[in-house]
Amino acid sequence: MREVFQQELRDVQDRLVEIAGLVAEAIDNATTAFNESNVALAESVIADDSKIDAAANELDELAIEILARQNPVARDLRIVVSALRISASLERMGDIARHIAQLARYRFPEKVVPKSLRPTFKSMGELDVQIARKLTELLSTQDVDIAEHIRNEDDKVDELHLSVFDQVLAETWSGGASDTVDATLASRYHERFADHAVSIAKKVQYLATGDWTPAED
Repeated sequence: MREVFQQELRDVQDRLVEIAGLVAEAIDNATTAFNESNVALAESVIADDSKIDAAANELDELAIEILARQNPVARDLRIVVSALRISASLERMGDIARHIAQLARYRFPEKVVPKSLRPTFKSMGELDVQIARKLTELLSTQDVDIAEHIRNEDDKVDELHLSVFDQVLAETWSGGASDTVDATLASRYHERFADHAVSIAKKVQYLATGDWTPAED
């Protein structure tokens, strides 16, 4: 029975890695659609979000079944409970990728943000993609150095997020009301995506080291 239980725990980890991979693909395609006004790619992100939702639901069902049948304790219990929380964050990251894609679809054939902000959003998108890929690697390896890298990249996203607000609130801002709303919404989506990754990274770091740093989100 113990061997079966350990296999189930490995299955939980494998499923988390799989979902993280789907999320990384989603944010990569969503930010590309956003920056290039690619409506076909945006539509694919929106449609594929259901795959992330289904995978997260299946993982949750497996974790709940393990809790009911195996009655895990100590570190095993923390692994299963953390998996449920990580799954929820990954599902939310998929939703955020979908939101970014929806903005691209709504504004097609125009681009979502004015020309002055496009380099900023390109950088934010690239950082989110890097973070998502590192998160997949972290869930696979539990290498705590990767968790630190994710936090450092999140700081860069935060700085870019603040710079967007500085621009739209400046007296020199010439965008209309819809430009302002789109830019602030999109910036918030990019920022929250990275925040969820940091939250997951802290949970993985705790499981690997026993050292807990409270999440800031």
